Amino acid sequence: MIDILKTTEGTLTKLNAITEGCWINMTDPSATELIEMSEKTGIDINHLRASLDEEERSRIEVEDDYTIIVVDIPSIEKKHDKDRFITIPLGIIVAKDFLVTVCLEETPILKCFIDGRVRDFYTNKKTRFILQILYRNASTFLQHLRTIDRKSDEIERKLHISTQNRELIELLELEKSLVYFTTSLRSNEVVFEKMLKIESIKHYPEDEDLLEDLIIENKQAIEMANIYSGILSGTMDAFASIISNNQNIVMKFLAVTTIVLSIPTMIASFYGMNFINIPGREHPYGFYIVTAAALLFTAAIVFIFRKKKLF
Repeated sequence: MIDILKTTEGTLTKLNAITEGCWINMTDPSATELIEMSEKTGIDINHLRASLDEEERSRIEVEDDYTIIVVDIPSIEKKHDKDRFITIPLGIIVAKDFLVTVCLEETPILKCFIDGRVRDFYTNKKTRFILQILYRNASTFLQHLRTIDRKSDEIERKLHISTQNRELIELLELEKSLVYFTTSLRSNEVVFEKMLKIESIKHYPEDEDLLEDLIIENKQAIEMANIYSGILSGTMDAFASIISNNQNIVMKFLAVTTIVLSIPTMIASFYGMNFINIPGREHPYGFYIVTAAALLFTAAIVFIFRKKKLF
């Protein structure tokens, strides 16, 4: 899908053709759309296609007529009916008269611009637009990191009473997401640093505050990802031991219960043998005496185990 957009008198409108100062937003474009847009804009089709590769790394490249910026953005995918946090590439191509964004899927980072939820947004102010996209990206990373932290707290509460591995596997998924986030945020930071040095992207004094906010937001996201990753790693190690200990407690309880129940079973087995000279065989209250003895022995074993805190 391709949308050609432009801000006119403070309002974002859709156009049918590429004009000066417009924004071309490409979302999971088809091969035909890529060829068509390459011919209209003069951008190499390989550069347009690069951001559609999930493994594409963050980078910045300067060509003769345009500059390519590729950054990682956070995304959520469904796996076994559960949300899984991943990162996908977002391509930003800055030409003289227009700006192109290319992404595999519709992302809330760009959706907020289309919906008009971003202040002072103008498609013709390309440098400011790029900084606004990157700032929204860093803010989205922070939102997902807070969500991951809340999810890990919920799983921890379940782990206190769990003897299964399901919760640990969920924590492992969150830890993998944090690794993806940390790697992507560091790669994006390198792109920001290079972007400040190249001449093809003009820098304006009025954008200094936004640039400073972007750098602070990205650094905060990196620090949060590192902190959460360290906490999650320690939590997984601790709860792996707790689950193992819970299983040992269950096995100990079953073993003690088996021993206690074996006492009356053993006495009943002796008296079930077909021998003549069994004590109390001829006694009128023999059954009750044997039963009382079995219960007495069982109570004694239970008392001993309780003293040793095995129950």
